[in-house]
Amino acid sequence: MAQYLVAIHHHDNYDPSVEGEAMERDIDVLNEEMIAAGARIFAGGLSPASSAKSLRARPDGKVLITDGPYLETKEHIGGFWILEAANPDEALAWGRKAAVACRAPVEVRAFL
Repeated sequence: MAQYLVAIHHHDNYDPSVEGEAMERDIDVLNEEMIAAGARIFAGGLSPASSAKSLRARPDGKVLITDGPYLETKEHIGGFWILEAANPDEALAWGRKAAVACRAPVEVRAFL
């Protein structure tokens, strides 16, 4: 089976307090379904992009560390699942359920 990243995207300055009990329940149900199906390898939420540290290797061999996300975008990954799926269609089926449960855009990508 192949492994897939199912990433949840949040807009910049996302406020997790808007996640009501219904959304939390829907995500819990989805997690339980993934575990029961043997698909879920790992899941996790991420701290806000504003708390990120970006590291860049410099030509002199030193590493520059700066505050904030590497990319300046309007959306950032807010959480993710790593799943095992038989094929891309199965991974997309989980992605559809994640988009509904999380009420947010979702990206599905296979690991190489």
